[in-house]
Amino acid sequence: MARKAIVVGAGIGGLAAAAALARQGFGVDVYERAPALQEFGAGLQLSPNATRALGRLGALAAARAVASAPRAVRVLRGGDGAELARLPVEVAERRWGAPYLTVHRVDLHHALAETAEASGGVAIHFGAEVAAVESERGGAAVEIRRGAEIRREAADAVVGADGLRSLIRGRLGGGETDAPRFSHRVAFRATVEAEWVAPRWRENEVTLRLGPRAHLVHYPLRGESIVNLVAVIESSWRGQAGDDPWDGEADRHALDRAFRDWAYDARDLIAAPKAWRAWPLMLRPPLDRFAFGRIALIGDAAHPMTPFLAQGAAQAIEDADALGRRLGGAADVETALAGYSADRVARANRVQREATMQGRLYHLSGPFALARDLTMRAMGSEGVLKRLDWLYAA
Repeated sequence: MARKAIVVGAGIGGLAAAAALARQGFGVDVYERAPALQEFGAGLQLSPNATRALGRLGALAAARAVASAPRAVRVLRGGDGAELARLPVEVAERRWGAPYLTVHRVDLHHALAETAEASGGVAIHFGAEVAAVESERGGAAVEIRRGAEIRREAADAVVGADGLRSLIRGRLGGGETDAPRFSHRVAFRATVEAEWVAPRWRENEVTLRLGPRAHLVHYPLRGESIVNLVAVIESSWRGQAGDDPWDGEADRHALDRAFRDWAYDARDLIAAPKAWRAWPLMLRPPLDRFAFGRIALIGDAAHPMTPFLAQGAAQAIEDADALGRRLGGAADVETALAGYSADRVARANRVQREATMQGRLYHLSGPFALARDLTMRAMGSEGVLKRLDWLYAA
């Protein structure tokens, strides 16, 4: 009899986990409270550590079909557009054994859903909210609410892939000290038709601009038909605990103020979108384990991180891959989940820390920014790439 897993959340991590577990012979039920796959979001960078894991999940071909492989990541100084570094990520497969891709979040989401469902062992249930979870002798169970209907479902394992404000994590303890906290940074996202920006910004490269208390990332997507823009600024934002981090109304004046002294082409890009969406960047304290009996956490439920290393989705995909490999053929589910936790905690928590530190470097000003820029130029492309080997080659 096939073993059964329940995955809570049909985001990128949840669908990757479903695909990973189905490849190991599990029957998987994915419960998602939204009525359908979400159609919002913008671009993602999939570094080689992520695409390597996608390959093991059988999802790389589907992801590649909707993604682009940028030639380089260019780092510019925000104030005048001077180039600080050019990282030739077109060499990713030779250097790290897997490609560097950019993709629209929605397209990756659908590619993962198709991969999971094509396995024949995955069922995705929308409009189904998981209200409770428990690990019990010989299994785990969840309480599912669908309208007025409430029912209990049991499985061999439950995977919490339910994001920053994870109910599954909350049910496992931690209390107020484990609550999400604001990182004092707000991210603004937009996409714009490529014809509305200067031709050089349609080229298949990722551009990162660094400035005081802010940075801007942009790159083309969907066959260079649109340009993805991400602007992150430091902020004293205060919102409600339940604010949806994907659907905040942008404070356009705050965005314009943050970039008013930047180079003209950066300000031109900021002005191009008709609308921006904004969300506060949140963190939670690092956990010392990602598994509790028959229950495991992955992605933002386990280790939410700021986007300064472009690793949020990548680490969720790594989690899913590690989870599947540990559970495949394992005689004891609890032991396998403990092994998954041991495999992932140190690395994911390091990425979480390094992303926070990278954000401080991105937003330096004055003599500290000058020192950063001189150091980056002195290191050259190879020096910067070497600093990424620990992350991309794993």
